[in-house]
Amino acid sequence: MANSMTGFGRGEAQGLGVQISVEMKSVNNRFLEVLVKLPRSLNIIEERFRKAVQEKVQRGRVDIYVNIKETEEKKRLVKVDKDLVLSYDNSLKELANLLNTTYKSDLFSLVSFPEVLSVENEETDAEALWPYLNMALQEALNQLIQMRRTEGERLAKDLLKKLDDLSGMVDQVTVRAPQVVAEYQEKLRERLAALLADTSLDEARLITEIAIFADRSSIEEELVRLGSHFEQFTKAFSTNEPIGRKLDFLVQEMNREINTIGSKANDLEISHIVVQGKSELEKIREQVQNIE
Repeated sequence: MANSMTGFGRGEAQGLGVQISVEMKSVNNRFLEVLVKLPRSLNIIEERFRKAVQEKVQRGRVDIYVNIKETEEKKRLVKVDKDLVLSYDNSLKELANLLNTTYKSDLFSLVSFPEVLSVENEETDAEALWPYLNMALQEALNQLIQMRRTEGERLAKDLLKKLDDLSGMVDQVTVRAPQVVAEYQEKLRERLAALLADTSLDEARLITEIAIFADRSSIEEELVRLGSHFEQFTKAFSTNEPIGRKLDFLVQEMNREINTIGSKANDLEISHIVVQGKSELEKIREQVQNIE
């Protein structure tokens, strides 16, 4: 199983006089990063959104957007700034004393001063609203996970197809490799025969030269390791754990082996196959970056 790190989900819920919508989107990221955008009055429960995602998502950047729309008119509250009205009253008394005049507190005059009275809408309690928020959150999260899983299945098929193509190229190299040594032996024999003319060839020296070439150009170990990497890559898709980092590591190791084959082979045909293989491996590497 493979999950993509790209997905989108949306959930809705209604209660306590409000309509709630939660939208969630995720993109590639090396680690898990959860960003939550909430109305200021709900900041106290922000960590609950983050924890809900962490329980079900392992990698990727996840952005959560919470929107709340009132469906019923809320109570409007009048608040009195007691300290401010007392300050106004005391200041007026001081002014009256300064002017040697009589001052009598007047309620209607005092409330007309700026900011003594203010009208506020009643805020919905975050704790009371949480069950509805969580309902919308879980719906959005489930949709996100399902989209990541569906996309992951598509990626898995594509990656395994590309790996199969790459494996076919490696099979061509495996078949070609022994022929390289045989051809080198034949060319060396012909070259020496032409140079030495009637002089007999030193078969022992010839065999030694061929053995040295065969040892230097041997890619058997690289081919064996590549086969092992291919097997591990394929088996990774049968696990239920996040496999993105493992696949990325295996691709790096494959690239190392293919580069070594290219530098050791000393053969034009193998060099061409290696170039094609590296191109295919780069496509695999790009796709692996999308896997959780």
